[in-house]
Amino acid sequence: MLYFASDYQESACEPILRRLLETAGEHLTAYGSDRFCASAQEKIRLACDAPKAEVRFLTGGTQTNQVAIDSLLKPWEGVVAVESGHVAAHEAGAIEWSGHKVLTLPAHDGKADANDLRAMLERWRGDANREHIVEPGMLYISHPTEDGTLYTRAELAALSEVCRAYGIPLYVDGARLAYGLAAYGADVTLPVLARYADAFYIGGTKCGALIGEALVFPNGNLPERFLSRVKQHGALLAKGWASGLQFDVLFTDGLYERLGAHAIEMAERLKAGLIARGCELFRDSPTNQQFIVADDALLQKLDGEVAYGFWENLPDGRTAIRFATNWATRPEDVDALLAFL
Repeated sequence: MLYFASDYQESACEPILRRLLETAGEHLTAYGSDRFCASAQEKIRLACDAPKAEVRFLTGGTQTNQVAIDSLLKPWEGVVAVESGHVAAHEAGAIEWSGHKVLTLPAHDGKADANDLRAMLERWRGDANREHIVEPGMLYISHPTEDGTLYTRAELAALSEVCRAYGIPLYVDGARLAYGLAAYGADVTLPVLARYADAFYIGGTKCGALIGEALVFPNGNLPERFLSRVKQHGALLAKGWASGLQFDVLFTDGLYERLGAHAIEMAERLKAGLIARGCELFRDSPTNQQFIVADDALLQKLDGEVAYGFWENLPDGRTAIRFATNWATRPEDVDALLAFL
């Protein structure tokens, strides 16, 4: 079996596994108050060029999105996201379950548009019945997007400008951030995110860690009683050091960047091979997610031989599917998939 279904189906990179073994027998304090978390927090501040940043380590992507959104919104507010955004489409109503409606905008190549956002905010302000309507209280985007596309620095700046003009926070889901940062031609960096976003998270689960995400409030704007909020959402690890240790390793000697760059190198190798073999790309993605159009014959050929991700059923009866590379994908894995095709 060849495994290209997702980017979180590997264990963890060897430096993290070795470091975890080295802590055997060591006694560490709980809930993120340990030396590993403190070290990782400082390294992330340096990487983001954000000396005032507050960094907290949470259990997973859905929990991090839920905690961040619930903490940044007032009870009567909703979060704005594009229709294809992860919180709108693929989190089983986790945000609504926490009491906040997801208000959707049209997606442009998977991305939110600043003019659409401004128009939504103006409509709400100009509605004489607005007290009866959910107020747009923040903007959620992901980088990369759910469609494997990337925001440019200019697009991020434009969204941030609208958010700040209307007094709402901009939050960036970074589940696959390592792959977005490493994509060829990308001009968004960690310092750029720290400049334009009010909160964002650095994905670990999909990017070399065993489990965990690092939530960053770059301006020291940690919501009140944040630890209590995290615990209420079931996202607090008693052994918080286990997550802090992993990010301490990831942000040592450029490991996070190297893991992301490797996944992109493998994705570009895969894309070139898919095109050379006449495969129809569903969209042109610069990230570790590569999408193709498959007919029933190809799906039957893949069944039991290649693990891939279903994406969507197309009007002509064919299916869009996804192959995802990751930090551990080997060149021979890519070549074996291409040879199979």
